[in-house]
This record gives sequence, C-alpha cells and structure tokens, in this order.
Amino acid sequence: MRVRAAKRRRCLEAGGQPYPVDLRRTHTLAQVRAGWPGLGPGEETDDEVAVGGRVVFLRNSGRLCFATLQDGFTPDADAERLQVMLSRAEIGDEALAGWKSEVDLGDFVWVRGRVVASRRGELSVMAAQWRLASKALRPLPVLHKGLSEESRVRQRHNDLIVRPEARAMLRTRARITRTIRESLEAQGYLEVEGPVLQTLHGGAAARPFITHLNAFDIDMYLRIALELHLKRVMVGGADRVYEIGRVFRNEGVDSSHSPEFTMLEAYQSWGDQFTVAETLRSVVMDVADALGVHRIETGRGVIDLDGEWAWLPVHEGLSDRLGRRITPETPLEELRDAARANGVAFDEGWGPQKMVVELFGELVEKDLMAPTFVCDYPEIAQPLARRHRSKPGCIEAWDLIIGGMERGTGFSELVDPVVQREILIAQSLAASAGDPEAMQLDEDFLSALEQGCPPMGGLGLGIDRLIMLFTDAGIRETILFPLLRPQG
Repeated sequence: MRVRAAKRRRCLEAGGQPYPVDLRRTHTLAQVRAGWPGLGPGEETDDEVAVGGRVVFLRNSGRLCFATLQDGFTPDADAERLQVMLSRAEIGDEALAGWKSEVDLGDFVWVRGRVVASRRGELSVMAAQWRLASKALRPLPVLHKGLSEESRVRQRHNDLIVRPEARAMLRTRARITRTIRESLEAQGYLEVEGPVLQTLHGGAAARPFITHLNAFDIDMYLRIALELHLKRVMVGGADRVYEIGRVFRNEGVDSSHSPEFTMLEAYQSWGDQFTVAETLRSVVMDVADALGVHRIETGRGVIDLDGEWAWLPVHEGLSDRLGRRITPETPLEELRDAARANGVAFDEGWGPQKMVVELFGELVEKDLMAPTFVCDYPEIAQPLARRHRSKPGCIEAWDLIIGGMERGTGFSELVDPVVQREILIAQSLAASAGDPEAMQLDEDFLSALEQGCPPMGGLGLGIDRLIMLFTDAGIRETILFPLLRPQG
C-alpha cells in the first residue's frame, strides 16, 4: 500500500491526475468482443476503440506489455474481460515506461487503440494511448487462490471482483426480485411502501430493534413486518397491494436466519388462504420459469416444483409422526410426554397450543421436502389470522414448506375489529408481563380496521429463503451485505 500511495503522489507531483473525470469509452469490452468475433491469429484492423476496465492480469516485458482488463457486470451478463497490448513501436518509450512503473493489478485504466488479434489469436486492443483512470491503493486478492468464506462476506466488494459465483448470486437475486414484481403486477397487485420506523411494533411475534427519534424525543422501533400498514391501504380501497422491503428482528443468527432480511407481503381483497396460496404458487413458478429451474437437486433428494403442492393440517401431520391421535383437545401432559419421548426440549410455561407448534416444527417440518402448505395451525401461531370456520381452536393460516424449511406464510385475514382488539389486548398484556415477542396494542391500526375492511387473504414470502432454495446457498451468501459480528 505504501508503494501504491507513492505512485499516486508521484502522479500528482508530475501534474497528472490519478482519478480523472474526463475519460469516455466508445465501447464496452463486451461490445468489442461482439463486434470483432472472427479475427485470426496475428490479424489486425484499422478500427479504433476506446475501452476501460480494471487490470486483473499484468505481464510486462521489454518492448511489449500485456494486460487483461475486466469491466462491469450487468443484470444480464457477467463481467467481460479483454486483453490490451502496449508496444514500444505503437506508443513510444515514455508511455511504455510510464505503464511499467505506474500501473498495478487492480488499477482502472483507459486505453485507445486498434482492434487486433495477438499471435496466439487472442482478441486485443493494441494501444496507441493509455491513461490511468483510478489508482487502487490496496492490492487485489489472489485471483486463483480464492477468499475464505469469512473474507467473502466481510469484503463483498473483493468477492464480486474476483469470484464469478458472487456476481452470479447478485444477478440471480435481482432477476428473482424483478420476476416477483412482474408476476404480482400481472395479477393486478399495486406496489406500495410502508414506514420502516414505527412508534409501535406489530404484525408478527418477534423481538424488535429499538431506536430513538431525537426530533420528537421518543423511542421507536424498526419494523418487524409489513402487515399493518398494508392493511390500512386495503381499508382505503385498494383491491390488491404488495410490498417488498427490509424487516428487522432482534433475534438469532444462523444459516437460515438474519436479523435483517427481505420480505414480500401481499394482500388480496375478496380472497382467503386458498386464493393467496395459489398466488404464491404462481409467483414461485414464475421464478422457476425465469431461472429455468423446476427440479432442484439437494443433498436430501430432488424437489420437483412441477409436482403436487400438498396441504397438510398440523394436527394430522403430527399424529402421523407420533403414531397417536393429536387434536386441539389433546391434554398438555400428553404433549409433554411426546416431547420427552422424542427428545424435544420445551418450556414448562408453554400451553398445549404452543407445544403442538413446537413439536410439529421439530419432528415434522424438516422432513417436508416437496412443496407443502402446512395448515390449520393452533390459534396461538398467528394472532392476526382469522379463526377457522370449521375447526375450533385453529386458524385459517398456512406455512409453505419446501426442502424442510419455511419459505412463506398465508392467512385468511382477520378483519373483525372487535375480535382483533381482544387479541391485541391479550398480546399487550403478555408484553407487559415480559414477553419480548408479543405485539403492542395499536390503536391507529384498530381505528382503521373499524372503518371497515373487505374480506381478504394475505401472504408473506421470505425473499432470501426463496433465493436459498434456488441457489443451494446459505443466507449469508444470498444477502449481499449480511450483518456480521464486528472484528476485534
């Protein structure tokens, strides 16, 4: 770094500019490759181009220098590379000497010259002029050696420079997000944006992040869900709405959980859990079409998205796993016995509904490889879902499990403001009693619901987990800049 800093200083002292603003390209490196595809070994043209890129390979000899430039990647193409050659006969002694003394790996350079092919047939630009475009003060990572996993996520900029897989992940994520938007908008959904800073936390059972707003001198929360403000838009008369945005939950970090992640939530008037299940299935299949991936190979078997998307009631699935009938009326002690017999840890303060949810998650969910809508959850699972129309003690809600992991969720939404108030009061009392995940009583939301809301279905989809499904990567790879423990 001292050597590179000295080169920058020498450039300035000589009246040069290590970071000029006046350089323009006539062609990208990809355009050069596309425009002159058939040159044979040693063939030259009089066609002149001006190109630029980062130096990722450098070989200097006496009268002829070679460098490989790499330019930017795009939504539809990876970073292109192209060779440039600098000959003493073409640019003169002074310019060649300046190249040798001033240019390092990682620098951005601008080159103007003729399109030629080297004696080995490599498409190249034979320089007539070159200029430093941006001096890199830090050396590049060794391209052939590879970065460690920890270095990749801590230095994502370097990861993107040297690793095609990192660039592919970023482009895949953009393609998936774009496809989700296109799929929903084709179905008549309107995209809206709700606030990230909120005076109350609600919309899910989760521990929030707390911050402070100096202007009002009040504590505020980073949102844990998108739900409550989207529902207000539905009260206001929207037919279908959705939002894709970051949510924040002050909870654990592992291969499938991040405190900061991206969610899709969507709401459909005159719908229910079944109509939004079909909406989510169509979104996932549109993503599969966009990526050209309908069968996903995993270490635990093949996931066939073209196969049946089954519906599995929670109590039925747990009964099959335990070999005994489990219903909403099953006594608490019997559920505790089942937990002990199967090595499932539990809290003595959990009631029977919580026990059922935890037992299902530990014993059944992880083995559901094919797309499965796990439905008819106990009421405790989702305080904002409608009570089940035919199964007392249950709600009309599902989780979409694919590959043993929850990818999305959906409800027949609770729109009765009286029942919703009762539930939020109970949640508020639980919060007052010390439950950090319980929701607070949100009078503004209840006031909106009291204005009247059409029957509707709602869905949520974890964008990061959907990307994990299609790429077989952990959540730290699918999130471009994941939250990491500080070093030192």
